[in-house]
Amino acid sequence: MQKKDIGIIVVIVGVLISIFFVNHSLSKKSTSQVSTDREQKEVKYKEASWYEQLANGTVRCNLCPNRCTLGEGQRGICNVRQNIGGKLYSLVYGNPVSIAVDPIEKKPLFHFLPGSKAYSLATAGCNLDCKYCQNWDIAHRMPEELQNTPMTPEEVVQNALNSNAEIIAFTYNEPTVWYEYMLDIAKKAKENNLRTVAISSGYINQEPLKELLPYLDAYKVDLKSFNEETYETLMNGQLEPVLNTIKTISETDTWLELVYLVVPTYTDNLGEIKEMCEWIKDNVGDEVPLHFSRFWPQYKLTNLPPTPEESLKSARKTCQDVGLKYVYVGNIQYIEGGTTYCPSNEEAVIVRDGYFIKENLVNAEGIAEGCDETIPGVWK
Repeated sequence: MQKKDIGIIVVIVGVLISIFFVNHSLSKKSTSQVSTDREQKEVKYKEASWYEQLANGTVRCNLCPNRCTLGEGQRGICNVRQNIGGKLYSLVYGNPVSIAVDPIEKKPLFHFLPGSKAYSLATAGCNLDCKYCQNWDIAHRMPEELQNTPMTPEEVVQNALNSNAEIIAFTYNEPTVWYEYMLDIAKKAKENNLRTVAISSGYINQEPLKELLPYLDAYKVDLKSFNEETYETLMNGQLEPVLNTIKTISETDTWLELVYLVVPTYTDNLGEIKEMCEWIKDNVGDEVPLHFSRFWPQYKLTNLPPTPEESLKSARKTCQDVGLKYVYVGNIQYIEGGTTYCPSNEEAVIVRDGYFIKENLVNAEGIAEGCDETIPGVWK
């Protein structure tokens, strides 16, 4: 081999080594820098709504009761809203990380188009820190840590139509933190005669809630505790804003259902449950469906046992005794707890076995044969 050839080989090897070290250096950038490059390319960000600019380039997010004040580069508690250059941006607009078609009963919504399919999606992030979160792997991860499927609101609606779903559900994680994406999808869904539902903790401020509600057909709120101290301990949040959300929804045309997770030693006190049901009856009415759900050890509460079935049945009876007409039990095999009864004669009008409808005697107007009362809900 001639010296000239050796020289060329040395140069080529040198170039390859240089490329290796450059790439290696790039791969060792901080996580925040990597996420910024990726998000600017794929997510392209979306300027958030409901925030204000403060002094020295800081911003305050006014979307939820946390009202995070953020300096340059900082993210809110939700991990998906960031101050970039003195403006607040959503990092998850158009980037769902979980997509499925579910029965609407899974949400659970029992008085809203029974037996229908819901095209369901979620992004990363959450504005609470529930110690028992069942979807913690997306709710408490950074968006750049998850595999997403970029999808515009128009594409979401088209995919829902292609799946023959009647409903689009904003679910799995807390949809409040992807407010802008949810709102745009809901608007586009209305144009295409699709219903929309939010499966939410209700931890949202009143102004953005009121902007959203005209575009939502149903809202399921997790009333996670009726004790302020427990709410702070288990969820790192406040109870009062959730109660305000429930009252506001109840005053609109958006259909409302409530869920209460019965967590052993935390939210299973029958005195508190009775107090909660009295509040519901006085502030929302006796016809709002209430679902008691069984706790399973998850996330940071793996030391607790599952909720005893008798605790769920006792909670249901407590609220029925208060006067609530539609009280259900979920996450256990208990057909009676999933059945809708006519309040006037206690005859079964919708029988469910888990997520499946075994019998539905309620027509499109909410009337069932032999029942003197119209069953409240959305039936057509």
